Amino acid sequence: MIEWVGWLYSDFMGQAFLAAFLASIACGIIGALVVANRMVFLAGGIAHAAYGGVGLAIFLRVPILPVVTIFSILCALLLGLITFKRQHHADALVSALWSVGMALGVIFVNLTPGYQADLMGYLFGSILTVTRSDIFIMAILDGLLFMWIWLFYREVMAVSYDMEYAQVIGIPAFRIYYFILVFTAVAVILLMRFVGLILVLAMLSIPSYLSESWSGSLKRMMVLSSLFTFLFMVLGLLVSYELNLPAGPIMIVVAGVSFGLVECLKLFWRWRRSKNY
Repeated sequence: MIEWVGWLYSDFMGQAFLAAFLASIACGIIGALVVANRMVFLAGGIAHAAYGGVGLAIFLRVPILPVVTIFSILCALLLGLITFKRQHHADALVSALWSVGMALGVIFVNLTPGYQADLMGYLFGSILTVTRSDIFIMAILDGLLFMWIWLFYREVMAVSYDMEYAQVIGIPAFRIYYFILVFTAVAVILLMRFVGLILVLAMLSIPSYLSESWSGSLKRMMVLSSLFTFLFMVLGLLVSYELNLPAGPIMIVVAGVSFGLVECLKLFWRWRRSKNY
């Protein structure tokens, strides 16, 4: 018990819990938008293409965060341009960008002499090693997301649920669509320090899928998704400490198991209702 209390109040764990709280806000807002707009595959394309930016920064021996941020935003803008009017071909276009981005990252890393010790941290995350600057940047992202949603909630909601109607009534759907993709790209880059580029898609989608069933509005979906994300992150931290395993993958496993249990309960409930009738 004393060991647990000391662990919970240690500096690095305090930063980890604060990072989890701030990350859950970004995940909840962006995840709800990604799920509501049916662009989970697009978010996955951005996340995996970002590996090309990581490889490029390693090859150039420059700070990774600025390079991968610019690279990911450019990928998001490119995806927005080619998929906004071509939704039926979006899966092929996203998979192409996904594959090319990953391939470029592998090529750049292999062209760089020496072993890159930080590479696995960007692929699978390490929330226990986040710095105060990471937390500060995540807080800024949360503030920008709050401000944007507060100012343009009606427009975002209209585009998310009926883009054609939004265009008919004069809402700049293309601009809103672009903003969602850019915010997704920035969130992916910041969250890679917490759960990694490979796992970030699960954290953006699973809590939002769970919250969608109990949400009557996009706003409530964002709140519930943030709460689910924070719960999964905290449970993942506790389990990873107890089992001495990496926190990022454990968080995703916790989220996945929770999702599976909820879906099984839904199936059981439907089966019971069908038998009653």
